[in-house]
Amino acid sequence: MHEHRTQIFEVSTLYGAATLAAALDAGQFGPRAGARRILLVANNAAVPETATQLPEMHGWSPVAARFDEVLDYNHEFRPHHPAAWHPRGPDVPLLQRLLRGAWDLGDGPLDLVVESVTAPPAKALVAIFADADVHVYADGLMSYGPTRERLPQHVACRVQRLLHLDLVPGLTPLLLTEYGVPAEVVPNEAFRAVLDEVSAAAPGLPAEAADGEREGQRAHDGDGAPTAVLLGQYLAALNILTQAEEEALHERMLRGAAAAGHTSVLFKPHPTAPARYSTVLQKAAADAGVALTVQEEPMLAEALYGTLRPRLVVGCFSTAMLTAATCYGIPVARVGTETLLERLTPYQNSNRIPVTIVDSIVPELGGTPAASSPARDTAQLAGLLTAVGYCMQADNHARLRAPAQEWLAVHLDAGTRRYFKRKRLTALGLPGGNLGRVPNARRALGKVRRALTK
Repeated sequence: MHEHRTQIFEVSTLYGAATLAAALDAGQFGPRAGARRILLVANNAAVPETATQLPEMHGWSPVAARFDEVLDYNHEFRPHHPAAWHPRGPDVPLLQRLLRGAWDLGDGPLDLVVESVTAPPAKALVAIFADADVHVYADGLMSYGPTRERLPQHVACRVQRLLHLDLVPGLTPLLLTEYGVPAEVVPNEAFRAVLDEVSAAAPGLPAEAADGEREGQRAHDGDGAPTAVLLGQYLAALNILTQAEEEALHERMLRGAAAAGHTSVLFKPHPTAPARYSTVLQKAAADAGVALTVQEEPMLAEALYGTLRPRLVVGCFSTAMLTAATCYGIPVARVGTETLLERLTPYQNSNRIPVTIVDSIVPELGGTPAASSPARDTAQLAGLLTAVGYCMQADNHARLRAPAQEWLAVHLDAGTRRYFKRKRLTALGLPGGNLGRVPNARRALGKVRRALTK
């Protein structure tokens, strides 16, 4: 990095900020003395004013300490919502001049480190600072999927690299590969060290329950701390499940944990989930004879792993499941992924890749005993994600067509059919579609099969 360079790190989650902190600790942005580091916080909640702010989360302070300054994106651009606003072309030069003055950036070179270049607020920042080098970091499992939309060439040529956690060891992200952007792993040991700091700053678990304890939370009983953690995601807010279906999903998690021998469990609800979720689960716990703790403090699920050291983590497709397995060696189990694979619309929904990964490598709760390292054939998983990724974004990833055809011709069967839609395969003229509706489809499939036998 050049001396006196300013680096702006845009974040919207504590998990993402912790990822960047680990990258800084690993030296992936050069020595601290060589640049001014600004942490730019954006709150993308539907109603940011009523949502938990990142600085209010337990574990924020040790993460923020890696940066020289913390700025509030929402404050700078209000009343515009961070996830919706994008500057008009004629306003860009003026906005850059205003922000350089307001943030005391001077006229020196800039690095923009953003979560995504295809959606605001990152997209807006990349447009405003049109001469900045761009570094993208992956906040979760979506980096293993395709780029959602085509990037303008003047943006694509500025992207230097994709930083990502090695949540599925050996698997290379698909994101931004069509532009030749190299992927760079943020070391898991550096990330775990940051998470340990976050855990140390988190509050202890509730003490023994007392009369009059608030509704929706019950502390663990005399058997000790919870040994299983259940992860809520609030899928009803994404219109994937109804609230009743999501409540039933949580009950399945609890009953499955109880059947696996866990008598004390902790439920980590999504921060925006309604309070009734905890109440319904409390009744199910009482019926199952399980002691239930509802973790209502604003904190990362990963902070619980360091303090509780649970023997099982159960979820649907949360990134926190893979963090538990990869960074902590905790057994994990999934619930409800088959339903989500069916419900996700449109097919190119970005959640499809995380759901596919979890469904394919994490054991189902109540099935084969969970392992601390989910079973996987990396080559098989990479082929599956290539095929799914091509089906999601065929226009933007034409180079993936041949490997997708080859994988489908060999591996599409009853066990993998749930990852694809027949209509989608038909429309793209791929193996598994209705060949009678696609001109020359049988001839194309025959060529693929003959090539595979050579």
